[in-house]
Amino acid sequence: MLADKKRGSFFGRMQERIEEVLLLRPRPDEDMLEELEEILITSDIGLVTAEKIIDGLRRAIRENRLTDASSIKREIRDSTASMLDKGERHRMDERDPLVVLVVGVNGSGKTTTIAKLAGLYADQGKSVLLVAADTFRAAAAEQLSVWGERLSIPVIAHREGADPSAVVYDGISAAKARGTNVVICDTAGRLQTKKNLMAELAKMSRVIEREFPEAGRETLLVLDATTGKNAVSQAREFNEAADITGIVLTKMDGTAKGGIVVTLADEFDLPVKFIGTGEGIGDLDAFDPVAFADHVFMEYDNG
Repeated sequence: MLADKKRGSFFGRMQERIEEVLLLRPRPDEDMLEELEEILITSDIGLVTAEKIIDGLRRAIRENRLTDASSIKREIRDSTASMLDKGERHRMDERDPLVVLVVGVNGSGKTTTIAKLAGLYADQGKSVLLVAADTFRAAAAEQLSVWGERLSIPVIAHREGADPSAVVYDGISAAKARGTNVVICDTAGRLQTKKNLMAELAKMSRVIEREFPEAGRETLLVLDATTGKNAVSQAREFNEAADITGIVLTKMDGTAKGGIVVTLADEFDLPVKFIGTGEGIGDLDAFDPVAFADHVFMEYDNG
């Protein structure tokens, strides 16, 4: 899941702080638990989620008589992995054709994520079509068209301010005519009100359902890991506005506070499907919850 060169770049400081607490307090007590909870919270694991993890650890210490650092870290790891693990929902819909709506606020890395996802499918030998339905943001279509040219992937776009659903309609029509495998639609990052956003996303969904009922569907929410707890409010807003099927967490290469992954999975019961680990077109990793939890909490045990 993570290249060796990236190991330690996400959670190194959190690992060090947990290790320090366990070294200074060789036998578990309430002070140790409070310090561990504080570490989780300051690593952007939300208060409610952190309390769940620590309450589970407290029970395990009492019932299983945990006393050593390795067993305590393993319990935290197992609890976190359980929160992150959404089973088969981590996998993208494998139906062909597939339509992917991509939502997220401006600046979250949405356009770059679309390009990475398009490159991923193209590398699998699938034909891809990009649809520039974020018509309210200046230059959004131009940015997507630049990526399309770089990747040799066609882009359907209208003028700025055009009806996004009309762009989606033309994109679906083109995909059906060309026998395209995967259609990826950029959508509005934000409208004037949540009501407008919900209405626009619902309208686009109706167009897809009416014009392309045989296609598989995914709606991915792109969130910037460096925004920390702001990502939670964004997830709440978009989850109310659209039928989100998964999260893509970007900029994981530049933050030590990526604990927001755990909060999002726990609070919204949404699978994290990909994490962005760099600026390169290939820097999009499929998310493995067990491997992720291993990396976060057990790296010291592995040397």
